[in-house]
This record gives sequence, structure tokens and C-alpha cells, in this order.
Amino acid sequence: MTATALPGVLAGVGPRTRTTQTHCPYCSLQCGITMTAGDRPATLQPADFPTNRGGLCSKGWSATELLDHPERLTRPLVRAVPGDRTSPLVESTWDEALGRVVAAIERTQATHGRDAVGCFGGGGLTNEQAYQFGKFARVALRTSAIDYNGRFCMSSAAGAALRAFGLDRGMPFPLADIAAADVVVLVGSNPADTMPPAMQYFDEGRARGAQHVVVDPRRTATARNAALHLQALPGTDLALANGLLHIAIAEGLVDEAYVAARTTGFDDVRAGVAAYWPDRVERLTGVPVKDQRRTVFALARAERAIVLTARGAEQHRSGTDTAQAWINLALALGLPGREGSGWATVTGQGNGQGGREHGQKADQLPGYRKITDPAARAHVAAVWGIDPDDIPAPGRSAFELLDALGTEGGVRTMLVLASNVAVSAPDARRVVSRLRDLDFLAVSDFFLSETAELADVVLPSAMWAEEDGTMTNLEGRVIRRRRALDPPAGVRDDLQLLAELAARLGAGDKFSADPETVFAELGRASAGGAADYSGISYRRIDEEQGVFWPCPAPAGDGPRHPGTPRLFAERFATPDGRARFLRVEHVEAHERPDAEYPYVLTTGRVLAQYQSGTQTRRSRSLNLIAPLPRAELHRDLARRLGIGPDDVVELATRRGRARFSAHLTDDIRPDVVFAPFHWGGASSANALTDPALDPVSRMPAFKVCAVAVTRVAGPVESLPAPDAATQPETRPHELSPTPEPRQPSRRRTPRVKSTPRFLQGVYPITGEGLAKPGPVDPALRYTVPNGASAQALYFRGGNSTDQLVYALLLRDGVPMRWFPIGAKGDVHVPLRVVEDLPGGTLVELHAAAPVGVTGELVVDLGLVEV
Repeated sequence: MTATALPGVLAGVGPRTRTTQTHCPYCSLQCGITMTAGDRPATLQPADFPTNRGGLCSKGWSATELLDHPERLTRPLVRAVPGDRTSPLVESTWDEALGRVVAAIERTQATHGRDAVGCFGGGGLTNEQAYQFGKFARVALRTSAIDYNGRFCMSSAAGAALRAFGLDRGMPFPLADIAAADVVVLVGSNPADTMPPAMQYFDEGRARGAQHVVVDPRRTATARNAALHLQALPGTDLALANGLLHIAIAEGLVDEAYVAARTTGFDDVRAGVAAYWPDRVERLTGVPVKDQRRTVFALARAERAIVLTARGAEQHRSGTDTAQAWINLALALGLPGREGSGWATVTGQGNGQGGREHGQKADQLPGYRKITDPAARAHVAAVWGIDPDDIPAPGRSAFELLDALGTEGGVRTMLVLASNVAVSAPDARRVVSRLRDLDFLAVSDFFLSETAELADVVLPSAMWAEEDGTMTNLEGRVIRRRRALDPPAGVRDDLQLLAELAARLGAGDKFSADPETVFAELGRASAGGAADYSGISYRRIDEEQGVFWPCPAPAGDGPRHPGTPRLFAERFATPDGRARFLRVEHVEAHERPDAEYPYVLTTGRVLAQYQSGTQTRRSRSLNLIAPLPRAELHRDLARRLGIGPDDVVELATRRGRARFSAHLTDDIRPDVVFAPFHWGGASSANALTDPALDPVSRMPAFKVCAVAVTRVAGPVESLPAPDAATQPETRPHELSPTPEPRQPSRRRTPRVKSTPRFLQGVYPITGEGLAKPGPVDPALRYTVPNGASAQALYFRGGNSTDQLVYALLLRDGVPMRWFPIGAKGDVHVPLRVVEDLPGGTLVELHAAAPVGVTGELVVDLGLVEV
């Protein structure tokens, strides 16, 4: 792709045909493509853009299929009977449809107040649309009720990066650095399926001898190509990161000079990870000690090393702390800010980065400014031409906003752009019931999504190839989405929609429908903020194949800023320029397996589908690859449950039931079931997921909950819906106060890492029968102090008699483990499977020998108290 490519180069026969350099509509790679369009159907080819370098995945190749899809919406739809959503949706005019939307807004705000009207956006909107949507909520509606589906994607990583570095840019270095890294650790990421063109960088690295480590409960396509696969239990990535840092400290691998010069808070973290000794971490995660050690030594000894986290690690109720734990490890090894090294998160949605920078989030203003900051409010208000006091306060986060729909104090009328929350939100059946509780719902989309099917008004939107704007990809590169062809007659893009609605609400003078005008205003609003776009223009993007933010405007006649491909080389974006360590602790999953729901469910993406599937499930090419949603089960689990290949299985959790085709494999843990989340209805994985929220990011726990699995039928071509009578009732709305972010535990003093305890000695023994063990000596008793915990590490024993004897380990009088010791023999047993011993626990050693046998018993039980 040439840097001087223009959006309207004529080509082919006929005056309406043109070739345009633009970008794929799907993931955060934003691969460059060359489109030839005008006289439909359009065609495309991959371009030699810096991120994809001529590569393209099956989703990108098939993207033009949808532009003229027979199900494409080209006229507004309204309910035949206004206010009655049981009446059919019928075609209407724009004037009538927008009139209904405006009437509902005015009626609702007059009756219930300004915050009773809400907005919900998406990570697929351009920067201009995302900016304008946030401005529309605060200026035209004057409501605090706005958030977006990126809260379900990047928010935990963003929260951790802001705490640690003072700035959130998913990847603070160019994607190309991955190819030059000697070691890359990927945690909860499967780019081979989710963004295949990125794999060329991993392939290039392996070709030159790089080691890649993948942490994932599934042996994915990415894991199969790695040097090492750590098959951790979902929800234990934080414990693993803390355990790796424990080893790094114990082995003297910490970059002490870097820690001293560029960070704060390490002493507290050092004390905290003392409790994550390798044996304990193996028990928590399932990752063998030898693999933990191999990973740490590889990272520490590499000249260039990168740690990448993604949704598998972050979509948990402790997702922010989990990302922080991996940042702690990277900081201790001196990686962030070192060229070719660092920590990053792999952004998922196409504009997941830019979509959260400029005002869609409930607590943010453009430029990544805090809405509670008086200076930020004053700056943005000046750009918008309003009084700072007119900017609303922070609103509810995404799931909390959705869960309060239709309730007293909640949103009663909502406008949704570029999001299908009926499929993508956690506890989706509950969210659908909330959408039905609304007084009025308006949805802008290009297909009748599951959310649009519930709406009072559906507004047809232009698709990606029919609009101009900018996107910000996973490396922080701001790129151009260029209009390659005209939308169908009568279809508007979302900038036009918002400008028209604002005009009807009396604020039309403050909104533009021209993307370049809106982008220039976005630049002014972001100026001086963390995500400063003020030095970026459409012309610069064209000339440079994208510009990395932050890129402030030059002062006066000074030289223009070059953009920032690599962050943190000299200082972090904190007041003192130092990165922040933060002590974090492993917590159990909010919902653990039990007798009724004995397995762990985790969710994710598959190669041929994307997000809620509104687009990809309508692609003929992609449906040939993935026609049915398939749940992955280990062959041993399937055998126990009587499930064969492609059988219909029903997955049940406390929130719902859904059906899938069974895919049997040895590439998943036997205690874990994987389900893709791209489908709705009978196969809605998110109807099953746990809505428990991270206290910092408000990210739901998509990646772990308890599940039961049942065989329903043999292979079928179309999956039947679960019996409606078996679906659990959706829980009523519960207004819960926003919890304070969890502070690091101070339970253990940082001056004492751990204390060894030993029950040991040589004691006479007289046998009363092997069935009658008894106490040996009062010295072989230990009570764990209150406020501490302990772990048994090993047992050594010796036997002077000529008969088999055994020692018995008891916890509060209950046998835990017995240790046979042969005649005139000894034994040494590492204890990697004994559970934690909380304060107040009584630990004892008893012994037994055959009747009448006498001699001496040597015992040595080693424990650690923390």
C-alpha cells in the first residue's frame, strides 16, 4: 500500500468504478485492503499495509459479501402499532422514524428526568462516531447514561495499565516488535484464530529461534506452535503470574537496577508473592513447577522479551488485578520501556482502542480525560461551547446500565449504535428481559440483529466501506477508513444520524455530519489529554500510513510531533515518571464447580466468526467453515457422559441452558468446557456466563463459571432450542452499590516473607497394630497462628524396625495423608497436593506399627507459615 494512495482512483470500465485503499471491518489489526467498487458487487485484495503486510484472514476476504446481502436493512423500521412491540416491524420513512425517537426522548426526560434516556455504543464505531456519540449524550441529551461494549473487552487491561503506567494504550510498541523478540509469553490469547495475519510476526520470530510460551486451558492453534504450553485452569492466571515472580525473586533474576530507578512499590509486591511458592502455584493452576521455572528463566535471560495478555486472563471478576500481576512480573524483569520488550494487551474489537478514548465510557471525556476532573470538564466544555457544569457526572458501567433498564432510577429509553447486547452481554437472557422492560428502544444497525428485533425503531446504517472516518488499531496507530462506494439509497451513516437527532433536539448547531470536521474537533478536545490526537490530520495519516498517538499539535511554528510508536522509553505517564507495582492476590472464581454444576465453562472466539455474529453468521463463505456452534469437551469427559462426536449437548448454568454440537478433542483440560459466544438464541453462550463484575473495571466474568453437560441427541443439521420450561427464571433487578476497588492485602508484614516450621525428631515407637495409629509425642503438634496460613511442603521419615510402619498426617483430627516407611527404610515425599491450612488449624503426626514391634521412628515434616 503506497503512502500517497488516494480514496478515489478511477479504475476499470465505467465512470462509477474506483479503487480505494481502506481497511478490513473486523478485528483490531485493521488490515489494509484495496477495494474496487462502485458498480456492485465490490471486490477486495489485501494490501501491503504495515500491520498485515499483504495478509488477510477468511473474515476479511469475505467482507464484501455482506454489502449487498439480501437481509441488509435499507429502510427504517417501526412498530406497526406504536408502543406495542408484539406488533410487526414495518418499513417507514426517516422522518417518521426519527420523529418517534425524538418524541420518546422528550417524553421520557419530561417524566423521569434526563438520565432516564441512555446510549449504548460499540467498539466498531469510528473515532468520529464514538466521539460524537459521547458528545451527543452529554450535550444533546445531557444524560450521564452512556457506556459501550468495549467495557466487556478491554476495560480490565485498561484499568491495570492506568494504575501501573498512568496511560492505557493496548500495545505500547509496534506490532513488528513481536518478530524481533527472543521470548514472547501470551496469556489467554489465540491470535492464530482471532487475528491470523498477526501470526506472521510470531512465525518470523520462531524462524530466528524465539521461544513462545502460551498460557491457555486449551491447546489452541497458537499453543500448538509454541515452545511451551501452560494449560492453566481458567481463573488462575493471577496466581501463575505471582508464582513466576516468586521464582524470579528467589533465583535472583529481578532487574534490581531498573526496579530502583524506574518503579515504586516493589517491596510490598515482593512480600505478597512470598506466599506463591511453586508447589502451591502448581496446585492452584495445574502448571508444573518445571514449566514455571522454564518460563521465568526464558523471560529473564532474553535480550528482548514481551508479555501479552488478552481476554482469557482479563474477563474475570479479578481481571484488573490479573493484568496487574503480569505487569508486576514484566516490571520486575525490567521489560516495559526497553526497546523490543514490554507488556501489552491484545485489543480485540476493530476500534476497541479508539472507541474507549474519546467519550463512550461512562466515566471519560475525549482524550482519555476523567469526567470528574474539573480541568478536563472545563477544557472539553470550551471545545463544545457549553458550560462545564452542564456536563453530567459519571454514569453506570455497561452491565450495570443494562441491568437497570426499565426500573425506577434506570434508563427507560435507549439508543443503541453498533452493538448487539442481546448476544454479547453476560447473563444474556436477563439482559434481553431488561431490554423488553424499556419504554422505548431504538437501534441503528445494518442487519436485524437480536437486539434490533426487540426495538421500537430500527434505523438502517451505512456499512464500513460506505463511510469515511478513522480507527485506532491495536498498536495505537490511527488509520483511515475511506469510503469506497456509496451506501444504498436512503441509508445514512451514524454521524449523519446523530447530527440529525441533535438538530431535532435543538442542539444542531453543535454537531456536524462531516467526518473530517468532526475529527478536527476531536483533536481539539483531546489536546493535552493522555490520548492526544491534536497533531494528527487526515492528510498526515495518508502520508504516513497511520500516526501513533499521543501526537500533540506543534507549539506555534515548531516542528510537528512525529507520533509515538514506542511509549515509556524515558519515563512513564505518572506524576513522578515511575511505574507502579501493586500487590494483588489470587481469589477463587466467583462460581466454583459443585455437585450440580461440576465443570468449568469458558468462552471465546473461533476462526470464522466475529463478536456477536451479526455480520459473520450471515456470510455464506464463513458459514461453510463454521455452520454450527461447537462446544469443546475432552474425550475422557465425553466418554464418561456418553457423548459422541457432533452429538447435541446442553450446557446448563445457574442462569440458563444452551445447546451446541459436541467437538471432542484432547486439546482441552478434562475439567473445562469451551463454548463460542458468536451465536444467540438456542446457542447463546452468554446466556450462561456469570455477570459478577471486576470492582475496578466493571468487567463481567465471561471466562469462568460452573456448568453441567448433558447429551440431548445425536448429530443434527440445526440445533433445537432447550425446553423453555427448564430455563431458570431471570433474576429481578438488584441495585447494588459500586464497590470500592480492592486494596492490596496488608495481612502479612513485608518485613517477614515466610517462616519455616518443622515437626521433627527421633522417637521410640511400640506397635499396637497398623489399624491403630496414635500420637507419638506432644512435640509433633502444631497450631497455625490466627491471621496466618501454612502449607505442608514435605515429609521425611526413617524406620529402625524390621517391619513396615507408617506415619499419619492429621488436620484437626481428620486424616489427610499417610506415609508408609519400609522395614529399616526411609521415605521422602514432596507435598504438592495438600491444601492451605488457615489460622487455627491443628496439624499432628501420628504413627502405627504391627502389634509388639518396637524401635525408633525418625520424622521430619516441613511446613511454611505466611
